[in-house]
Order: sequence, then structure tokens, then C-alpha cells
Amino acid sequence: MSNPINSYTGRFAPSPSGPLHAGSLVAAMASYLDAKAHQGLWLLRIEDIDETRTVPGATAAIMQALAIFGMQHDGEVLVQSQRKDVYQAAFDKLAAHAYPCGCTRKEIADSRLGIAPDGAAIYPGTCRNGLTAGKVSRTLRLRVPDIGQEDESITFNDRWLGPLTQHLATEVGDFVLKRADGYWAYQLGVVVDDAEQGVTHIVRGADLLESTARQIYLQHILGLATPSYMHVPVVLNDAGEKLSKQTGARALDLAHPLNELLHAARFLELQPGRIDSIESFWQSAIAEWAHRFGAQ
Repeated sequence: MSNPINSYTGRFAPSPSGPLHAGSLVAAMASYLDAKAHQGLWLLRIEDIDETRTVPGATAAIMQALAIFGMQHDGEVLVQSQRKDVYQAAFDKLAAHAYPCGCTRKEIADSRLGIAPDGAAIYPGTCRNGLTAGKVSRTLRLRVPDIGQEDESITFNDRWLGPLTQHLATEVGDFVLKRADGYWAYQLGVVVDDAEQGVTHIVRGADLLESTARQIYLQHILGLATPSYMHVPVVLNDAGEKLSKQTGARALDLAHPLNELLHAARFLELQPGRIDSIESFWQSAIAEWAHRFGAQ
């Protein structure tokens, strides 16, 4: 859904692996505030490209929670699991840049080339020139520029963190477009969907920061526009881990939505003042966000 009125289209893209929690509310709030502060569209996308993590009923629960919190999305909801043919068509355009890989995760880790910033082992390029004897294709990888090539480094200006650079060859290596279990990879799905939905501004958690350079590179070779990026801080648990369903995040208290909104706002360093309703909360928070971040 494109925006005919102005140049801002944002989105919130949760995975239906459980109900919203404090961390996902912060991400939703930041993206919603930025869209509303710029009088733009705010789209909802269900990122269930990894169907093994989908929890029955989670999508409906997420949408119900957003409605209770007063966050109304624009347009139809895009669901990734219904778009496999679209991802295949995008991959077909990338075929000259991709190759089959027969390496297991253990083999990649054992190469000791290093660990990428997102915690994954850097791919050593074992199958770049063809599968070695005895190996069969497990994944499909995208070839990144070699060290020293002009586009090996990806630089972008993050609206929260400032200028950032990642060296794809040394910090990531050739990355997966289709997984060993047959599902399309997150990186491909996100890029294709953002382009199709006309997303101009991406506001999301800093846990996804290390994916940005890969996505910008994919945009480049697919001939797609690169959105503006903002990566906000993520909520951590008592052990210093990113708050998630896997690290014990509790479901939000939907009986007291205003309290949950105020907690999330304070985490984002907002000070909405005396608030007595969800409507007045959003009015105050949008005005404060617009003052902090202005028109971008």
C-alpha cells in the first residue's frame, strides 16, 4: 500500500511466535510514533516466513493487542507465509549472484573464520566455486563482494545511532537466501516485502541492526530503493539478554494498557507527563517524538 499524500510509509513486522511482550511493544511504539509524527502510513506485516516458529492464534492475539493499545494499522495485513512464489521470483533475479552450499553449521563454525556481529559464524566461502566431492546442496547463498571491491563496505546513516559501516566480506561472508529446511531466509523476505509495500522508513529494534547491510546490498542488486533506517534500543531481561519469548518475556497486561504504554514510552526516553487516557497518551507522545526527530 503506497502513500499518495506524502513520502512516509512505515511498518511494524512482528513474528507470530507468541503474544506481544514489553520488547515488541517498544518496537511497535517507536515505528508507530515515527509514522504518525510524519503524518505517514503505518503498515502491519506478519513475518511468519519461518513457519516452524509460528504459534497458532498468535497473529490474532498480536492484532488484538495493537487495537487495545490504540495502534491502528493502515491497509491490509501482509502475511509472509502466503508469498513464497514472490520470494522465488525475486531469487530468480538473483540467480547469477547465488550458489548452492553443502556446508553444515558445524562445518562453518569449525572453520574458525570468526563470528559475525549478530552471533553467526562468518561463512568461509567453501562452496563458492562449486560443491566439493560428496556434498549435496543444503542452502542457497548470495555471493557478497570480495575484499577490496568497491561495494564491499556498506555505509548508512542510522537515525538513532548515526553513521555506520559494515564490511560484508569480512564481517558476514556469503549469506543464506534459502535455508536447509526449504524456507526462504529472513533477509530476502524483508527486502522484497518492504519494496512491494513501498516502505520508506524502517524503525525497528537494534537487535536487527546487523542485518541492515545485507538488506541494503540485496536492495542494490535487485534495483530497489533503500529506506531510511532507525534502530531503537532493545529491552533486556535481568541476565542482560534481549527480552523475547525464549528468554522469559511475559505477556503484556492488556487489562491495563495505559500502564504498559507509559513503561514503553519511558524506555524510549519519552516523558509524556500527566496522562489519563490512551488518546491523550498518543497525542502527547507523538508531539514529543516529532520534536525530537522532526521531519526526515
